[in-house]
Amino acid sequence: MKAHMRECFHEMLHKDDKMTVTFQVGDREFGGSGNLEIDFWIQAPSRTYQIHERGVSSGDHSFTAEEDGQYTYCFNNEHWGANTKEVSFNVHGIVYVPESEAPQDPLEKEVRSLSELVAQVKDEQGYIVVRERTHRNTAESTNARVKWWSIFQICVLMGEGIFQVWWLKRFFEVRFGTHALYAVSRV
Repeated sequence: MKAHMRECFHEMLHKDDKMTVTFQVGDREFGGSGNLEIDFWIQAPSRTYQIHERGVSSGDHSFTAEEDGQYTYCFNNEHWGANTKEVSFNVHGIVYVPESEAPQDPLEKEVRSLSELVAQVKDEQGYIVVRERTHRNTAESTNARVKWWSIFQICVLMGEGIFQVWWLKRFFEVRFGTHALYAVSRV
């Protein structure tokens, strides 16, 4: 999701249908700004908000439709800086199947149930991949900062050591006039 952008999606629901939206905000780019917050909302057909959140980086929201119609859920990056964010989300709800296609065989019902469980595992794996990427980027950013801070400290210590050697050498140096120094060095 690019900076200053809003993306909305629509689902047709019937009254008493249940829907779940889960999402996680990540950052693909190493050294990103670290701001992973967006705005999220779900709007009913009557334009009332089912859910409205500002400044979130993940969420898991379930609700029951109170009316028939088109429900809209949006991810908004308009107010949260100038960086691009990756939003990984999953939507779960009721899938209407005509009665003629409804499974009659217990084995077929079990296969459909297992298929739904595999889809849930796949969704969870995608969520974990985004979290891992976000945490890896944070760790790499921290490591880079520690590296540059260490280099800075080494440079300061080397500079301080050189200064101290120069200062001590200058402090213990015997001061002679120019001619006397010349005479001592010839002897």
